Amino acid sequence: MITGKITLHMVCFSLGLSAAAVRADDSATPPPSVTLGIAGINAPRYSGADKQHWQLTPIIQARDGAFFLDSQKGIGYDLQADNGLYLEHTLGYGLGRSDRNSSWRDGDDRLRGMGKIDATVNTALAVGWSVTPWFVLEGKATLPLSDSQGVQYRTSVTLIPWQTSDDTVALQVAGLFGDGRYMNTWYGVNREQSARSGFERYDAAGGFYGTDTSLTWSHQFTPAWAASVIGDYTWLDKHASDSPIVARHNGASATLALSYTF
Repeated sequence: MITGKITLHMVCFSLGLSAAAVRADDSATPPPSVTLGIAGINAPRYSGADKQHWQLTPIIQARDGAFFLDSQKGIGYDLQADNGLYLEHTLGYGLGRSDRNSSWRDGDDRLRGMGKIDATVNTALAVGWSVTPWFVLEGKATLPLSDSQGVQYRTSVTLIPWQTSDDTVALQVAGLFGDGRYMNTWYGVNREQSARSGFERYDAAGGFYGTDTSLTWSHQFTPAWAASVIGDYTWLDKHASDSPIVARHNGASATLALSYTF
């Protein structure tokens, strides 16, 4: 799935970088903090859709040392070594997909007859390396716990060409992978779905299925107020784009977020 949730992940990433820059001279161990905000997103209705929709999504983050709560990631902890290696483990959720237009999750009337993909509790494990303060490598796996929807993998490279106490610019390029169950959950069409929807049957192969590229600018107005602007471009490889439910193999989204940290 390539939709607003990935974009919001970049919002949280950029706000974290911006806040870290503000605190950099204050303390090696940041104090507990809470961030509240709102994000407006214009994104495809689902991965492969040819129509866009707007979403307003709350941003809620709380951190105390290594432990955090995040409205996009869930609850979790992260550990970082002096050499830049880090690990992040979260318990979160996925909203699934509707076969009707939806204002709060993926969905499109074009998918009528495909049935809904249930919301699920998931766990994610990310391992990365901050090679330098401006170059980060990461690999991440997301596994569903409450429903058998398959595993998604994501590898990314993040470049931060410009960072000051007030501004951060980040470019991230990610490769997207999924096992066979994941690919058929989101892009496959089984016999029953084909009969109900009219789409031809399609068995999606596991493996590499697309890329996601985002450019983020985050600005710190004051130590408390911050904003982020994100442009995101996705491209689907043939394992996904050959699916009859995919109307477009590429898509773009835009996000504007405002937050307050205390």
